[in-house]
Amino acid sequence: MRTLIGMSLLVTVVLAGCGGPAPTVAPPSSSAAAPPSSSAAGPSASGSAGAGSVAAGDGADANTQAVARCHTAQLSARLGPRVGSDPAQGYLPLIYTNTSRQACLLRGVPGADLHGPADPNGPVYTLFRQQSGIKDMRLQPGASASARLVVLSDQDGSFGSLGSRNWVPTQLVTIPPGETTALTVPWPARLTVSRQDSATHPGSWIEPFAAS
Repeated sequence: MRTLIGMSLLVTVVLAGCGGPAPTVAPPSSSAAAPPSSSAAGPSASGSAGAGSVAAGDGADANTQAVARCHTAQLSARLGPRVGSDPAQGYLPLIYTNTSRQACLLRGVPGADLHGPADPNGPVYTLFRQQSGIKDMRLQPGASASARLVVLSDQDGSFGSLGSRNWVPTQLVTIPPGETTALTVPWPARLTVSRQDSATHPGSWIEPFAAS
């Protein structure tokens, strides 16, 4: 009899437990509700560091900002008067001027092609570029730099490559260093150029830029 009563009580308790509200159990994700760890401050901390690095970068750029290369659109070109008392060989300054509102950098040797009438060597004479003595030339707006264009002219009894004689260019086509667009400059009237297209060391050449 006692056994039956005990079993009855057990069944009653179980049934009562099944019918009552389920016990409240914190979900596993409730651990996120705990006080934030130091890693939770990561986004704001990294945000501060990011702002600091940008500011530092700006400051570094302000101190070490490189001047951009001079582009053809920023420049004008002209030839100065011939210099030198030797009738056979002298030079003309090829003058580049910064016509823009920003400083720019010239570095290297400009291209120099002389264009003229028909010749046994063709209508274009490309001058040798002398690479020694190259240095940076920072041009402020309105400032100029020049490259020496050395010219060997014809003399009595002299002949150039393929028998070229008394060749007078009509214009100089020059390209700033690093550029592909050219500037065109009129050539001085009656100034002959001895064509030495096939020479290892021609008597005409173009030199690097120097301050005007």
